[in-house]
Amino acid sequence: MSRVLVTGGSGFAGGHLVEACRAAGDDVVTAERANGIDLLDAAAARAAMSDAAPEVVYHLAARAHVGQSWEDPAGTLRDNLAMTGNVLEAVRAGAPEAVVVAVSSSEVYGPAERLPIEESSPLRPQNPYAVSKAASDLLAGFYADAHGLRVVRARAFNHSGPGQEPTYAIASFARQAAVATVQGAPVLRIVTGNPDTRRDYTDVRDVVRAYRALAERGEPGVFNVCSGVSRSARELLTGLAEAAGLELEHVVDPALVRPNEVMELRGSAAALQATTGWEPEIPIERTLADTVAWWREQLQL
Repeated sequence: MSRVLVTGGSGFAGGHLVEACRAAGDDVVTAERANGIDLLDAAAARAAMSDAAPEVVYHLAARAHVGQSWEDPAGTLRDNLAMTGNVLEAVRAGAPEAVVVAVSSSEVYGPAERLPIEESSPLRPQNPYAVSKAASDLLAGFYADAHGLRVVRARAFNHSGPGQEPTYAIASFARQAAVATVQGAPVLRIVTGNPDTRRDYTDVRDVVRAYRALAERGEPGVFNVCSGVSRSARELLTGLAEAAGLELEHVVDPALVRPNEVMELRGSAAALQATTGWEPEIPIERTLADTVAWWREQLQL
């Protein structure tokens, strides 16, 4: 059991992490605007850290949507880097012995020179969000090197599951599937951009287990959090239709194809597995089925 501070605890992965920590008996405090703490305010971040006196800090707070980052690139970079800097400074000033799990993203890698992507792969971000996470990731590494903080960088690949906002692909498709089942429609009609991009998906409940495993290890380093298997949008849509018991009608809209699209992201979690023993436990079929079921419950409330 630990005294834990979670930033972004009201978000998708953050909510699952808070639940997992509390289930394990941790004393959890969250730091976010929802409870009056603005991490863009350095003084507020320091005060929150001092009040919490944590043994473990999980930093998940971020402006996290790739598509929205194209609309406000400067704001995305400014806010994500500022929040990370303020949290790390607050740790340095108020909790220098704490383990910090700084959650990064596979988006920092961009188009890989080879697959699977390892932690030594060069950073080549291809969208404003990815640039902001690469900068934050490097800043976290700097605080470990320059100030001796126990910062673990977790580069999370795509993750999904119950509770995710429908601005993300699987959540959006699952919500549409749930709507179709609630309305009694026999066909699931979904419009997408490029259906052949491939991403490495892990269930969010497995991802937060990885974060906790890294916190228990407590030594600085960089670790991919991923399944090691990539799936295309076509495959995911087929799986969602099957989970909902519907026939699929898939329409590709060229207007939805993103510029600078990375065709495949697939990671290696070998370092994480060797260090902590973590492995993903929840198959993608359960992730899809649970997400559709969660949306059905929400629609029927």
